[in-house]
Amino acid sequence: MINKIARSVADALAGIQDGATVLIGGFGTAGIPGELIDGLVEQGAKDLTVVNNNAGNGETGLAALLKAGRVRKIICSFPRQADSQVFDGLYRSGKIELELVPQGNLAERIRAAGAGIGAFFCPTGYGTQLAGNRETREIDGKPYVLEYPIHGDVALIKAERGDRWGNLVYRKAARNFGPVMAMASKKTIATVHDIAELGTLDPETIVTPGIFVHQVVRIERVATQAGGFKKAA
Repeated sequence: MINKIARSVADALAGIQDGATVLIGGFGTAGIPGELIDGLVEQGAKDLTVVNNNAGNGETGLAALLKAGRVRKIICSFPRQADSQVFDGLYRSGKIELELVPQGNLAERIRAAGAGIGAFFCPTGYGTQLAGNRETREIDGKPYVLEYPIHGDVALIKAERGDRWGNLVYRKAARNFGPVMAMASKKTIATVHDIAELGTLDPETIVTPGIFVHQVVRIERVATQAGGFKKAA
């Protein structure tokens, strides 16, 4: 019987190795797998390469993982916000490596990994320092830069509902990077708020099929910094 429901966050994260490339979903406060990030801090894997939309906020979540000294390199689009003091301090002191990637390129590089695409040409970044020394090519009179896929050893994502086969349904904007990261990783761990009985999820609403998911952990609903789910009065 296929049953991908993990007993705990710790059990789900147990196999993550030092030096792993970890894709972490989330955009702003939507879709951040906070419980999995906190669990990764406790789990202890180090020298990680983290792929995320930004480089952490405040002192919690991804910022806490950085502060714990577990991340060697971060690949992201928005490394600096008003409250990115943890990343700023590490970067300025030379304790973390940064690969800055335009957001559309980041999403497409991850998607390409999941789709089995070896490389692709993209116009974003041409003629800037972001292009580096990569190959460029003119296609139909427009300049492009060669981009390579981003593969993950593990993806940590957040969904709304799932079943024991690992099929996932997302909630609105919380979907963001989750589906492409699940496809691009050797192992995908997802948190969900509800475990559905097998066969009760509408197939038309399943965004990430269970074939791309290895572990599902149920978590409680909590209010986010920006509002999110409200606590009961």
